[in-house]
Amino acid sequence: MMTRESAWELLTEFTQSESLRKHALAVESCVRAYARKFGEDENKWGIVGLIHDFDYEKYPTAEEHPFKGNAILAERGWPEDVRRAIMSHAEYSGVKRESQLEKTLFACDELAGFITATALVKPNKSLAEVEAKGVRKKMKDKAFARSVNRDDIVNGAAELGVELEEHIGFCIEAMKGIAKELGLEGVQPQA
Repeated sequence: MMTRESAWELLTEFTQSESLRKHALAVESCVRAYARKFGEDENKWGIVGLIHDFDYEKYPTAEEHPFKGNAILAERGWPEDVRRAIMSHAEYSGVKRESQLEKTLFACDELAGFITATALVKPNKSLAEVEAKGVRKKMKDKAFARSVNRDDIVNGAAELGVELEEHIGFCIEAMKGIAKELGLEGVQPQA
């Protein structure tokens, strides 16, 4: 049975890094929001977002991730469409994105990381301070969050058929719903 609880257990079994766990939560929130928008299975889509990088900490190379994770999921009886969506989020996996879920996961993955990075440089480290226009501006600064692939963000929105700034704004709003869990609810000024 595929539940959010079993997905969280899988993630925490393989991922000790707080920042990677928060990334998983951020991607989950964006993918869930799109599931609601598209009238899809929110639980299933959220689970895919939550576990898409569960193997990354143990298997961080392009030769291993997400291939090792796919093998682990298959061994544990996870559905083929869930495994396929996770495989398709890696450009180099050779798995072409076809379903709406696959396209959504890809579109949200790098963007969620970039939005997080943008929030963390704001004065109060808060998602409430992040706007789509500001994220677009930060994307032009190649030195900022340099590990985030800007092409994936742009191409992800295009594959999804959504204008880039609208996509960014949609994901910001989705992440605001779990700002506290992401550690991005803001810091209170010292009195």
